Amino acid sequence: MKTYLDPEDISLMEKCTGSMRDRLLIRLLFYLGCRVSEVLALKVSDIDFEQKTVTILHLKKRIKLLCPKCSASLARRHRFCPECGEEIDDVTTRDQKHRRIRVLPVDEETLRLMKNYIVDYKPVTVDDNWRIFNINRHRAWQIVRNCARSASISGLVNPETGRIRGVSPHRLRDAFSVHAMKLDDSGDALRLLQEHLGHASFNTTAKYRKIAGEEHRKWYERLWMKNAQ
Repeated sequence: MKTYLDPEDISLMEKCTGSMRDRLLIRLLFYLGCRVSEVLALKVSDIDFEQKTVTILHLKKRIKLLCPKCSASLARRHRFCPECGEEIDDVTTRDQKHRRIRVLPVDEETLRLMKNYIVDYKPVTVDDNWRIFNINRHRAWQIVRNCARSASISGLVNPETGRIRGVSPHRLRDAFSVHAMKLDDSGDALRLLQEHLGHASFNTTAKYRKIAGEEHRKWYERLWMKNAQ
């Protein structure tokens, strides 16, 4: 059983889609490596057909914990405030929104499909913006799952836990990352992949290098190279 999808699997899933909308959804998730929330939030104005790019806005919400006495930042483990020293019986919470924008290149076929989809299906208006898709996350998950089943693609093995997991939108993002690392796992390529995926942490991106580049096996083989010569 596979750990990650490969480009051939994605091609099979594309062929099993029942509409241009579903095919475009599958293609954007894989060929751009985007999060499903980012794909569903795409607007017509985010697409630059001349520059062949798509602008992605990633909005992440976090809850910040504050000391009720002095408003100093707290971690969940804190029992006493690191600033004023008061014992923490209760905390004040504040929502923080982090916006990150990245501009991604788009391949010719995906660009052509987006252009045809906009003409044939007519985007919908949401909050005065022309949205590409008019579906929610649950519906997107169903589309990906059904396409995988139609393509006879079974579950995938989680490399960290060994458990079987279904094919979901995020598995297509994983597939993009592994595919990129198989082609080039150099330090520069890893940095570009981190920027492309919008990862704040380098370690999040590095896990794909370990799997795609089979680092452990290569490291182990190098241990015995001198003895074999």
